[in-house]
Amino acid sequence: MFHKIITYWNLHKFPILLALVSVLFYTSFAYDLERKDFTRLITLFAGLFFFCYKLIQFEKWNFRFLVITGIIFRLIFLGATPNLSQDFFRFIWDGNLIVQGLNPYLHLPINLIAQEDFSLNNAQQLVVGMGELSASNYSNYPPLNQLIFAISSLLSGKSVAGSLLIMRVFIILAEIGILYFGRLLLLKLNKPVHLIFWYFLNPLIIIELTGNLHFEGVMLFFFIWSIYLLHTKKWKIAAPVYAMSIAVKLVPLIFLPLFIKHLGLKKSLIFYSLVAGVSVLFFFPFFSVQFLENYSQTIGLWFSNFEFNAGLYNLVKHIAVSFGAKPWELIKVYGKITPPIVIITVGLFTFLADNKKTPTLLTSMVWILSVYYLLATTVHPWYIVFLALTCLFTDIKHPVIWSFFVFLSYWTYSNPDYKEHKIILIVEYIAIYGFMIYEIIKAYNKKAIFRKI
Repeated sequence: MFHKIITYWNLHKFPILLALVSVLFYTSFAYDLERKDFTRLITLFAGLFFFCYKLIQFEKWNFRFLVITGIIFRLIFLGATPNLSQDFFRFIWDGNLIVQGLNPYLHLPINLIAQEDFSLNNAQQLVVGMGELSASNYSNYPPLNQLIFAISSLLSGKSVAGSLLIMRVFIILAEIGILYFGRLLLLKLNKPVHLIFWYFLNPLIIIELTGNLHFEGVMLFFFIWSIYLLHTKKWKIAAPVYAMSIAVKLVPLIFLPLFIKHLGLKKSLIFYSLVAGVSVLFFFPFFSVQFLENYSQTIGLWFSNFEFNAGLYNLVKHIAVSFGAKPWELIKVYGKITPPIVIITVGLFTFLADNKKTPTLLTSMVWILSVYYLLATTVHPWYIVFLALTCLFTDIKHPVIWSFFVFLSYWTYSNPDYKEHKIILIVEYIAIYGFMIYEIIKAYNKKAIFRKI
């Protein structure tokens, strides 16, 4: 036994040391870092990203080693309080409301806490923690996400620390599920299996999902499971699974038109009916006319009120303001223009791209979502998680680059006024646009070569 350990150490010494140093970096990130300390934050993140690259490079054929390493990195965060996002306060608030029989889509936290007869565990702490912006708006988290919040609150006895632990367990299990179905899909597509570790070991994924409790991981578990089922011709089973992905986060809705070509008209209509039916079942317990009004109003805010780490919008704003436009009016106009552009983009990829094959279907999804985020007025780091996974099954790699540079946006929180740094934004988006243009030229040249042959 001892001889085997020595042999293993001699064969894998450098990767083991990289993993151990990564453990120290993640521990520091989880328990000894404030969001406003940008220098330390970006240094730790850059180091972790480099270690991720080297671990995959050295051990890409050692599947077990990389799986265990990725799980250990996530377990480090089990006892930590998220330090880059306060969204978890709203998650716990919504879960506690549901446990008490209240609909989180119908009540504003700021109004409930002002009522004398209202009682909720840790109410004051949760409202202060979520911030005035969240407390003044209705919940925008879909029903399956709300169910996880409620289960976490119920099992934890409504304790904040207990809720955090249970939510993390959900996310870690979902990510192991992504690893499982992602590996199977890569094998089916005859692509290198180690590509999945650009998701599973990516520090953006580990920090933003397990660390900061964003539920994109749960959404992506159902999404990649459904894509695997579609690829293996089990499209009737894939439909309810896809609906579950939508019921965690609404993003997969944008891809539904692509299935017309992938499945054919008749099958796609049945697929859409099944997705719609299961989605209605999830929303039904919360449904009311007031719910529709509140939910659509809250979703609309993301297009016309909020701005953070925007790409094209910041350029448009800079030009418009120099000609005398008012930013608070511009964002509302811009918010009305971008949805039609996204719809047109979806239409082009629906009818012009050959989405019959799974890689082409996923390629269309990557480009649609890339356009959507490049046009968006708000691009939080965890938004890129969807792209970072989906691109691994295609020849597109700019989301991996984006998953590194998007972390530069956290500079904003080191500023007391929360003002974005224009140079940092320029660096981030030059890197992203530059690599995207390179990929487009490369793909065009490749097709040109095939045409000559």
